[in-house]
Amino acid sequence: MTASAASKFEAPSGKGSGQENFPVGSFLLPKRLRPHVAVFYAFARAADDIADSPALAPEDKIRRLDAFEDVLLGRRELEPGLEKPWNIRQSLIQCGMTTDHCRDLLHAFKRDATYLRYKDWDDLRFGYCRLSASPVGRYLLDLHGEDRVDWVYSDALCDALQVLNHLQDCQADYRNLNRVYLPQDWMQANGATVEDLDRPALAPGMRKVLDLCLNATAELMEKARRLPLALKSRHLAMESAVIIAIADKLWAELRARDPIAERVELTKPQFLVCAVKGVLKAWT
Repeated sequence: MTASAASKFEAPSGKGSGQENFPVGSFLLPKRLRPHVAVFYAFARAADDIADSPALAPEDKIRRLDAFEDVLLGRRELEPGLEKPWNIRQSLIQCGMTTDHCRDLLHAFKRDATYLRYKDWDDLRFGYCRLSASPVGRYLLDLHGEDRVDWVYSDALCDALQVLNHLQDCQADYRNLNRVYLPQDWMQANGATVEDLDRPALAPGMRKVLDLCLNATAELMEKARRLPLALKSRHLAMESAVIIAIADKLWAELRARDPIAERVELTKPQFLVCAVKGVLKAWT
């Protein structure tokens, strides 16, 4: 496949699994399932890159994501640049799974192309995170044959991670895409404006908004802590416990630091500590 053929659909950012806030298809998962998780991640990463590309117009993003959806649903044949949705379709068929979670992701990314502000926390969580984050956990639970009643815990964890990522990237999202995920009602109540995101450091009002987001995220994390205990798969329980430890540490860093003045992310040693902590907690 030539680069020009791929560029008709894909818009790679260069971001890989090693740059995520969570482990992707790690050794903690069953070996037989890791290839399917890798295919799912590649599909999600490619679609997300399209939505996040500052070089593409909204209508072009939607056109490309529509093509992804058509291939995913079997309405369009494979062609250069559409390998990612084709591969996940074959994976889902092999595993006997529906396309629902992948379709939800595509709908979230299409929303990203045109929906640039969120009026309140419910709009952010249920209007966006429920489509952009929850499907990831739901896919993993379905892949492992877990009970869907436990989606409520995985939803809480994935949505919390999504919000933490929004807080990490709040300035870049505004500067590069004019996209602001922070609840507008909280901003108005605290005298914060979107222009505050272009400052060299957090203004007092914007700091209050981020803290409100962190407070709401902490409530999600309380529910998420029940996930490892609910899972039948010891492998997935360990993976989820590690992710919970990562989210807790990232939450603490964002509470203590300024994501506008500096890049707030975990170091490799911090990731390692979270991994050990999570595995030990799940194992005992």
